[in-house]
Amino acid sequence: MEYDHSQHPAAIPAQMPPESQLADVAELFKIFGDLTRVRIIFVLFQHEECVRDIAQKLEMTQSAISHQLRVLKQSRLVVSRREGKTIFYSLADAHISSIFGQALEHIQE
Repeated sequence: MEYDHSQHPAAIPAQMPPESQLADVAELFKIFGDLTRVRIIFVLFQHEECVRDIAQKLEMTQSAISHQLRVLKQSRLVVSRREGKTIFYSLADAHISSIFGQALEHIQE
């Protein structure tokens, strides 16, 4: 059976988001493409943490964690809050949590 192209809506290109938005989506997936950042996101997916605790859980240096948190924060995937001298990090919003949760669910199927 041959595909009937006449049934395919011609307006799909008009629904395409602007190129700049698609580039932002590609950049988002690049950020998720680093194993260290994904490990940090997994820790923060559970609950907020400080750099020292993330470093201990991932058996990495605080410097390495801080560097990756900076990237994640610049990409608006994590946010921070200060409590005294300690800075706590968490996922930026429910969208990030949902994206990560769905990715985990997908690979565990």
